[in-house]
Amino acid sequence: MREWGAQFTCIAPDTPGFGQSDPLLLDEPDIGDFADALVAFMAALGLERTAAYGFHSGGIILVTAMKRHPNVFSRLAIGGYAVWTPEEMALFGEAYLPPFRPSVYGEHLTWLWNRILEQSWFFPWFDVRDEARLAVAHDDPERVHAVVMDMLDAGNAYRAGYGAVLRAPRDIPPPDAITPPVLITAYDGDPLQPHIDRLGDMPTSWEAYRVASPDVHRQSSLSFLLRDGDVPSPPIAEDREAGFAHIKTDAFDGLIHWDGDMVDPPGHGLSDPWPGDAPVDWKSWADVFDAFEAATGQRVALLPLPKGDPDRLYPLLVPDRFGTYLTTAWSVARARELFDPWYDVSPTTAIPVNAARLTPEVLARSARDILRARSARALHIAREGKG
Repeated sequence: MREWGAQFTCIAPDTPGFGQSDPLLLDEPDIGDFADALVAFMAALGLERTAAYGFHSGGIILVTAMKRHPNVFSRLAIGGYAVWTPEEMALFGEAYLPPFRPSVYGEHLTWLWNRILEQSWFFPWFDVRDEARLAVAHDDPERVHAVVMDMLDAGNAYRAGYGAVLRAPRDIPPPDAITPPVLITAYDGDPLQPHIDRLGDMPTSWEAYRVASPDVHRQSSLSFLLRDGDVPSPPIAEDREAGFAHIKTDAFDGLIHWDGDMVDPPGHGLSDPWPGDAPVDWKSWADVFDAFEAATGQRVALLPLPKGDPDRLYPLLVPDRFGTYLTTAWSVARARELFDPWYDVSPTTAIPVNAARLTPEVLARSARDILRARSARALHIAREGKG
């Protein structure tokens, strides 16, 4: 989006049930329900017709939406389009989408870390055979962390979205069909690259081919989307109750997120992090808050500081090769409900037990907030020193 934003107004909606989007109000939605939700989202923004890009599952949703609503897309660029064989579908079965619910002591986080890590080693992730190995295997903690956070946002709702994609019929329009232009590419190492050969006959406005790398895939997709030339961007409906504001000060240049009365400071929630280490001087933080209030008219109200030593209140939660930071965050979330400060475990620091605050669902939200507050220690120190 940063690269393509120089060419387009880029909008990336979270699929229902993922990211910050609510799930669909259906027990078992199918791919048509997700496609219709996407088109309804476009209508809410006032977008009557647009070009679009989708990768893997996003491509399945887009092609389905185009078939159901052919007039709302000018062209589609797709990264990898799955056409499963009956044998592959039988292999996936229920194994690919096991229930994902938080457990009392955070055991689910150990499973999640290794599931996401090995998803880059084997496809499907549970098929641990040499024949299923992927050429894109890695053990980059930050890359794994990004997908882990997506899964923590979705929770068990991930099964509805991916289940709809896996069950979706792969009925490519016949060669004589009149459709908007579509480009499908897949790069070396993409497990869906062999599926290029499974697409069969396509409409004359469609093309599909293999490319060497993710960079070539992105450039091919961009060039294809630009074939429409300059298309005027209509005014887009804005939600004034929530959103992102681009804030630039001497020390910060990034997006600050807010939702109603809740504002995420830099390095917290959905706001961008500080460049480098978060500052411990109050002026740097105050400059960001002042600029945000001037830009949005929204007032920044910070929660009261917890008592305790900031060096102990906020353990370093940097993604590591083995995912241990995840269970650390869970343990902190649980101890916070039992002692104050949480790290001082004694009869004098014990607080009344609130069983409702110790459910796995509540702890899951708390641990996720802790993981998203990498700058909490610096902000605490800055606030204590502001006088």
